[in-house]
Amino acid sequence: MMDSVKSPGEELVIADLRERDLPAARAIYNDVIATTTAVYSDEPVSADYWAEWFAGRRAQGFPVLAAYRGGELIGFGSFGDFRPWPGYVTTVEHSVHVRADRRRHGAGMRLVQALMARAAASGKHVMIAGIDAENLASLALHERLGFVEVGRLPAVARKFDRWLDLVYLHRALDRHRQVATGFGRNASTHTRKSG
Repeated sequence: MMDSVKSPGEELVIADLRERDLPAARAIYNDVIATTTAVYSDEPVSADYWAEWFAGRRAQGFPVLAAYRGGELIGFGSFGDFRPWPGYVTTVEHSVHVRADRRRHGAGMRLVQALMARAAASGKHVMIAGIDAENLASLALHERLGFVEVGRLPAVARKFDRWLDLVYLHRALDRHRQVATGFGRNASTHTRKSG
C-alpha cells in the first residue's frame, strides 16, 4: 500500500514500513519514550526487541505503516488487538509516533487515516486510542477524525515524577454501526442500524 499527498517542497508518502527503516523507527520511538508521556515507559527498546515486535505484527497480519517525506522516515504507526479475548476480535487499538522535528505538519493525521482505512478494509469494527491527557495535540487530532472520548482513567501511570491520566477514545469504522457514546467532551448518541 502506498498513498501520497503533495505538500509544499516535499511529498508525504504513507506506505508499509520497510524493514531497513526499523532502526530509524526505533530511534523515533526511543525519543518519544525519553522526552514525552505518549508512552508510559522510561526504558528504551533494544534492536532485538524492536525486530521481534515488527515480526510479530507481520505474523499477526497487523500493518506497520510509515510516513516518508523526501524519502526519509518521519513517523510510523500500527494497530493491534485491543484485548486478547475472542469477543474483541473486531476491535483494535492503534498508536502513531512522529519524529519530534516533523510533528504538527500532517504526518500523524495521515498515518491515523491510513490505519483506519486498513482496519476497515480488514473487517475491523472499532478503533480505540489510548492517549495521555496532557497530549492535547493528539487528542485534538483524533477528535477531528471523528474519535469520541469514552473514558478517563486518572492517575493510572507514573512518569517524570508525576501521575498521568489516560484518555480512551473510540471510533466506529463502519458508520452504519455507530454506538451511543455518552462520555467526554464530544458526548453524542448515534442510532444503531439493525442487521
